[in-house]
Amino acid sequence: MPFQATPLTSQVSQDPALTVKQIASALRKHSSVIYREIQSGRLPAYRVGTGRGTIRISRQDFQDYLLNRGIPAADLEVAL
Repeated sequence: MPFQATPLTSQVSQDPALTVKQIASALRKHSSVIYREIQSGRLPAYRVGTGRGTIRISRQDFQDYLLNRGIPAADLEVAL
């Protein structure tokens, strides 16, 4: 029986994840603040790519982060 790959689009959300730079811009903070939030575990993130890769934050995790801190998402530059 030949191998049949499942389409990647069915496994991955249609909304692209956010970068540290996008979140920093939306919150009007320096990217080092966002890296500290990730390092502390307050903002879940994951790496994409080889080597050090690049850090991504899912839109749902960012929404949860905002909700937990009482930050109104409507005031941000990033469309959630």
